[in-house]
Amino acid sequence: MNKVLYLLVIAFAVACNPSNKKVSMIPDDLPPAPRAEQKDSVLTIHDHTRVDPYFWMRLTDEQKEAETPDEHTQKVLDYLNAENSYTDAVLKNTEELQEKLFNEIVGRIKKDDESVPYFSNGYWYYSRYEKGKEYRIHCRKKESLDAEEEVFFDENERAEGQAYYALGSMSISLDNKMLAFAEDFVSRRIYTIRFKNLETGEIYTDELGNAQAGGAWANDNRTYFYTTKNEVSLLSEKIWRHKLGTSTDKDVMVYHETDPSFYIGVSKTKSDKYIVIGEDATLVSDYWILDANDPTGEFKQFTPRGTEHQYYIEHFEDKWFITTNSEATNFRLMETPVDATEMSNWKEVIPHREDVLLDEIEVFKEHLVVSERKDALTHLRVINQKTKEEHYLDFGEEVYVAYISTNPEFGTDVLRFGYSSMTTPASTIDYNMNTRAKEVKKVQEVVGGHNPDEYVTERLWAKARDGKKVPMSVVYKKGVEKDGNAPLLLYAYGSYGSTMEPWFSSTRLSLLDRGFIFVVAHIRGSQAMGRQWYDDGKMLNKMNTFNDYIDCSKYLIDKNYTSADHLYAMGGSAGGLLMGAVANMAPELYNGMVAAVPFVDVVSTMLDETIPLTTNEFDEWGNPKNKEYYDYMLSYSPYDNVEAKAYPNMLITTGLFDSQVQYWEPAKWCAKLREKKTDENILIMHTNMEAGHGGASGRFKRYRETALDYAFLMMLEGINE
Repeated sequence: MNKVLYLLVIAFAVACNPSNKKVSMIPDDLPPAPRAEQKDSVLTIHDHTRVDPYFWMRLTDEQKEAETPDEHTQKVLDYLNAENSYTDAVLKNTEELQEKLFNEIVGRIKKDDESVPYFSNGYWYYSRYEKGKEYRIHCRKKESLDAEEEVFFDENERAEGQAYYALGSMSISLDNKMLAFAEDFVSRRIYTIRFKNLETGEIYTDELGNAQAGGAWANDNRTYFYTTKNEVSLLSEKIWRHKLGTSTDKDVMVYHETDPSFYIGVSKTKSDKYIVIGEDATLVSDYWILDANDPTGEFKQFTPRGTEHQYYIEHFEDKWFITTNSEATNFRLMETPVDATEMSNWKEVIPHREDVLLDEIEVFKEHLVVSERKDALTHLRVINQKTKEEHYLDFGEEVYVAYISTNPEFGTDVLRFGYSSMTTPASTIDYNMNTRAKEVKKVQEVVGGHNPDEYVTERLWAKARDGKKVPMSVVYKKGVEKDGNAPLLLYAYGSYGSTMEPWFSSTRLSLLDRGFIFVVAHIRGSQAMGRQWYDDGKMLNKMNTFNDYIDCSKYLIDKNYTSADHLYAMGGSAGGLLMGAVANMAPELYNGMVAAVPFVDVVSTMLDETIPLTTNEFDEWGNPKNKEYYDYMLSYSPYDNVEAKAYPNMLITTGLFDSQVQYWEPAKWCAKLREKKTDENILIMHTNMEAGHGGASGRFKRYRETALDYAFLMMLEGINE
């Protein structure tokens, strides 16, 4: 069908459609949808048997990366490629729309953008982009912004010729002469740390492989501490000491964490006085500290490891500040002398509050800045450490996000913070903590213009089935009618205590300007309403997360923001688990879903301790080797609960090299959905064959995937331009 005839058919169909139902843009000559081969694998535990017909889809890293695939590998790759081809066929009529969306999105991004410089240890640091380049260029100027620019690292040079490139971290030695940088060329979050002499430009032959991003220089400017991963599970487990210019065979292991429920890493305090090994499980924190002037010394444990104690430390002069949840669900602030760090010596600075989560602190010579969360909003509190006088910053909007930005220097009265709202582009602001004067250093430029007054942002509260009020952040363009006919995209995450903030997004304008309402649901499993909000959305309370999302959906429909014919759901990773659970529990509420890198095979994954994240997350989901948790997980695991019934239109995305949620979870889920579902709705899956959990690398390439997501939603709404 040619384009003109196609548009005439669409127009006629809309005119003859009094119920205002959407008209499909799917081509008529679609090939058959792929059908994955079924090979039953019998999985038994707790005297319960599951039969998994698609367990065979799993590949090892070695199989994925082999130059010549074996027969099994080729079969898996053929299936993934077949799904990609089918997705291309279904979305064939959106190709022009995808291109338009992509150009729109990248067209709003300033091509020669530059960050706001910050001062650290004698230099002003900033990064910039150049037109036509995908990656950042990192620069500095000595002492004055009028000094000559020094380009000390160009990501574009390192990424040249690579299908994927990610700079994981950079760390500069105290004498400002050496740079340690971590790179990933595969998208598995397995980094190699290398070293560059900033005076000569030479990149040394030292290479620290199988590493985690991040690390710490000792004050001798020659010793570097770094973390390596378990080669099977990819969990961080060992801390090493490397002497610049020596073979890694001579590196000394200074710490080995044998408990696989912990993530570990090594860093340096803002004061440059201490090297800190930090360990974190879902419920437990542990720290070991070392004088940065004594790199070959012994690390000292900050305080004995507790069974359920989370805390964070920050050094300042002769004391440590500690943010702790000991006898404080929402955390409280303590302090202790540098030579008496055991918990029995801690003294309270800010007490616990039932309605306020103490999120983080930033320490200055004369001030203490506390980031607090109350009623799903962040508040910045400034305390004068000498006079104890305090005040809060005023942001003047109903829904916003504020956060402490880069503040590497102690001896300043200026706090740098970031600010944004769903209508206001991101701003970098310097705030004088004495005079209370604000200086806006930069506002994100939206190329082509953006007028915040053309959009409306709201805070809504949906009543969940158990009586809890769930906050939602809403944005839409003025003029959108709340008559039930507006398309609405409801986004949520709801795990790990991670709160989805009400950020501005220039990308999102492509939806808003076409009449979409965009909503973020701050459901349980996040910390939007404090630590208890998180505790009430994990482990044996996980159903609250899914119920909250469904109840928010019903609220939006009841209030005529949208209807089931126009409501769309979206979430990624653990938010993809949310999508899968909601698709099983309430499919009738949604016209479409986008599940990005979805964690959907919960039971099998949590039973497999060779998979990254599994052991660390027993306190998030539970350990299914315990029958109580097995039964509970089984009750909501999306893959295990696929049934013969109607499902919404669905787009599933994944990455072949994803180390966080292995590609086979969404692939198996897609195959099972296609086998079981009874409807004629769209089911497509797109696998990025070159990337992992975060999608494509580079500044602009990733928006191809965003354009795909948006085009899918618009196709379901009959929007073709």
